[in-house]
Order: sequence, then C-alpha cells, then structure tokens
Amino acid sequence: MFRSSPYGWTSQYLLGFFFNYGVYLPFWALWFAHLGVSASNIGLLLGLGLGVRCFANLVITPRIHKAEHLIPALRWLALASLISCIVFIYCGSSLWALTAVTVIFNLLVGPIVPLSDALANHYANDGHLDYGRTRLWGSIAFIAGSTVVGMLAAKYDPSIIPWVAVAGLVATLLFAMRRPTVEPKSDDNHDEARPALLKMMRDSQVVLFLVIVALLQGSHAAYYSFSAIYWKEVGYSEAVIGYLWSFSVVAEVAVFAFSKRIFAGWSVSAMFRLAAVGVLLRWGITASMTELPVLVVSQALHGVTFAAAHLAAIRYIQNAKSNQVVALQALYNALPLGAFMALMTAVSGWLYGIWGADMFWLMAAMGAPVLFMKLEPQRESYAAASC
Repeated sequence: MFRSSPYGWTSQYLLGFFFNYGVYLPFWALWFAHLGVSASNIGLLLGLGLGVRCFANLVITPRIHKAEHLIPALRWLALASLISCIVFIYCGSSLWALTAVTVIFNLLVGPIVPLSDALANHYANDGHLDYGRTRLWGSIAFIAGSTVVGMLAAKYDPSIIPWVAVAGLVATLLFAMRRPTVEPKSDDNHDEARPALLKMMRDSQVVLFLVIVALLQGSHAAYYSFSAIYWKEVGYSEAVIGYLWSFSVVAEVAVFAFSKRIFAGWSVSAMFRLAAVGVLLRWGITASMTELPVLVVSQALHGVTFAAAHLAAIRYIQNAKSNQVVALQALYNALPLGAFMALMTAVSGWLYGIWGADMFWLMAAMGAPVLFMKLEPQRESYAAASC
C-alpha cells in the first residue's frame, strides 16, 4: 500500500472530499430545481440533510474519540458516502426517494468534516502539520469543484451535477486507501473517560462559543441554499455563479494560507468580532445589489465571514484536552453547523418564496449580537472545567 506523510494524507483526503462538497453545497439546490422540486421543498430537503448531520455528529462522531480510530473511520465513511451519492442519480424526481437518500447521504457525510478536522488537529498538536495550510487544500478543491460543475452544467445541463460530485468521492476513497507514515496515536489523556456532551453543555463558555458560531455560520444558510437560484434568476449563467462561488473560496484559501501571520496575537473573541463585521457588510451587499463587480467584493468577504470564524473556532477547540477535542468538534459541527444551519436553511426556503433577496437582511442582522459577546481565554476557562 502506498504511504504518505501526515500532511499529505490529510490534505489529499480533504482535497477529494471538498471537491465533492464544492459541488454539493452551491449546486445541489440547482439540481433539485432542475428535477422540478419547489423552492420550499428544496429548503426542507437541504434543511433535513443538515439536521441529519447534526444527529450524526451528536450520536456517531463522539464515539470515535481515539486518534487511532480516525483514519479507519474516514475510509469507511468515504466508501459508504460514494455509494449513497451514486444512488442519488437514480432517484429521478421522486420527492420520497430524494428524501430517503438525503437522509442516508448526510448521515454518512456528516462525521467526515469533524473527524478530518480532529485528525488535522491531532497532527498539528504533534507538530506534523500546520492546520491552516492543510485545510486550505480543502478550500482549493472546493473552488475546483464549484468551477468545474458550473462550467459543465452551463455547457450541458444540471443533470450532470451529481456525476461530478461522485468523481470527488471516488478521489477521496483512493486517497484514503494509503497509509500515513506516522499513524495517529492517542496520548495519556485518552486514559480518561470521553466527556459526556451534556456535561460539556453545562459550561457557560462552551454554550457561548456555540451561540457565537451558530450566529456567524448560520448567517450563511441563505447563501449556501439559494444564492445560485437567486443569481440565475437575475440573469447570471451557471458558469458565472460557479466563478462567484470559487472566488469566495479563493479569499478563504488566502486567509488559511497566511492565518498564522494574520492572526498572530489575536484573541478568539477578536477574530469572532471581525467575522461579525464581515457578516453585516456581506449580506447587506448581497441583499441590495446584483452588479457583478459588487458581488465579487461581497464574495471576497468570505475570507472574513467564514474563514476567520472557522479558524477562531478551531483555535478554541485545539486548546482543549486531547480527549475532549473530538467531543467539542462534534458539538461544533452538530449544533451550529448542523441543527441551527438546518433550521436557518428551512427558514430560508420559506422566506425566499416571500421576500426573495431581502431575506439576506436577516442574515446580516445575525452578526450584530456577536459584537457584544466575549469568550474567556479557553485554556483558563474550559480546560479547567469539570467535564
């Protein structure tokens, strides 16, 4: 079996998976619309998928808390996700079939992000890689996925979208079959019991952390679900929409690449406040303007609204005890990125039918409360807490 460095294994796994995600996130709604699914049902399907991810990250992900279990789990999840993605293609326009496969697909895909992040955090803490420079390959793959699928959908039609998603998962599985030169190994803290999620939720700082992330990342729900449909309605082609999505991730890549330099000396709270300002600006622009140069500027703010917020969350999680990292990662992906995102996605589907682009004003308003929230330094508050 081929071998790869920890950096190579992790970054290339992310490369394959996020190529798939670069197809799924911006274009799955467009594919559903091509099949004849209504806007409200699209919102419900996408919201259901996020809700299932929440369930998976609350029930499945925390059970894989030992470092040595991460790579085998990621391999099996890649294989099962590939099979379920292929099944999507043969559902036709049946809403019940699409619903069933949406549940299965998201149940399998849900744990991949927190587990791959946990693996990257493990290797980063051992000095084998830099998280930002590793994670940027996922962002580069997202750019490639959204660009390629946008071009192909414009040249042919949206029926090609799930086939491009399958290609990303094939690559993920192939990359996953290699062995890393350094196998992840749990440290002494893993002799302690895995912390119960409910006990962790009693820590007010953990709750505040989750609320902040929910507001910042949840503000992206309308963008993730309906920006492609909205921009197509105002006259942009699938190719241009793909370029807009890709440009947003270029900004994300730049922030990840230089994150150590950019945020040296920044507190987690300061990074979250920066993201909140970006949320107010970005979604206000998206709600009120459709000129292409303005949209390009708005998309550049993705490096602030998403990347800065994500890096702040990862910095918070990295400072936990090693046996708590996967549990915190699970809560992060299950509640703010899962349950709350599912709720906001379903709400977006309903609001888009009533308000259209004005729903982005609600997304902008979600950044305001974060400006007045402050987390205590994580090592001092949470690591000392009894869990």
